[in-house]
Amino acid sequence: MSIFAIVLFSLIVIALLLSFVIVPQGTVAVVTVFGKYRRVMGPGLNFKIPFIEAVYKRISIQNRSLELNFQAITIDQANVNFKAMLVYAAFDQSEEAIKNVAFKFVDEQSLMQALVRTVEGSIRAFVATQRQAAVLSLRSEIVLHVKDQLDSTLEGWGYHLIDLQLNDIAFDEEIMRSMAKVVASNNLKAAAENEGQALLITKTKAAEAEGNAIKIAAEAEKIAAQLRGQGVALFRTEVTKGMAAAVQELADNHLDASLVYFSMWTEAIKHFAEQGQGNVIFLDGSNEGMSKNLEQMMALQQLHRPLK
Repeated sequence: MSIFAIVLFSLIVIALLLSFVIVPQGTVAVVTVFGKYRRVMGPGLNFKIPFIEAVYKRISIQNRSLELNFQAITIDQANVNFKAMLVYAAFDQSEEAIKNVAFKFVDEQSLMQALVRTVEGSIRAFVATQRQAAVLSLRSEIVLHVKDQLDSTLEGWGYHLIDLQLNDIAFDEEIMRSMAKVVASNNLKAAAENEGQALLITKTKAAEAEGNAIKIAAEAEKIAAQLRGQGVALFRTEVTKGMAAAVQELADNHLDASLVYFSMWTEAIKHFAEQGQGNVIFLDGSNEGMSKNLEQMMALQQLHRPLK
């Protein structure tokens, strides 16, 4: 075999080898012809014209992440330190989006620089309109603001923002100490207010209970006094009925009614002696004293009789 045939065969083999291109899954390849864009190769085995078509760049269509560390200043001049994670990817696999990804930036470093500065600028612009006390509670609002600001810009670059996570929002050490003091003082204030409310409720309930107890005791005393009065009245009524019946029975039997009074007198002296418990009671025990007392009781009886 001649040398020419060997060279020709070798060139054919090399051409065949250069005609096939394997594109890994999750990527696409941008093909140019003499430096001008020609087409996009999808994942798998692809064919290209050797020595004419060239693979300009392989572009990943998978999600990519980027960590950010930067600082922003609030409207009241407080420094806020942010730690964020950015997740982005190619807008889609369309030819226009792939062309933007391939040719908008010179290299990957330029893209990263523009992307980082754009995200930081958007967050700084939003934080600059807020006060330090409100920044910690505006995490979701900041993310939505950045997405609204970046969607159109990134689409022009061939990318879209999938997610932005603010993993850490922190202030300077001096501000953190002052905020901790504010929180502690607010907690002490709330505790004092709660303690005062609890004490007020306790004293109010105690006063209500004491008032109710006094009211109940007074009501019970009132009922007891009424019952005692009714008992005394009933006792006197029964005594009166008994005396009247006894006197009437003596009169019906032609006996002197003074016997009733004499019996009452002796019962009274007996009661005094039994219930006196050491107290001294002076009674006129002479015959004249007894006669005088009987005459007085008989006079009371005559006083209440109707005149004939």
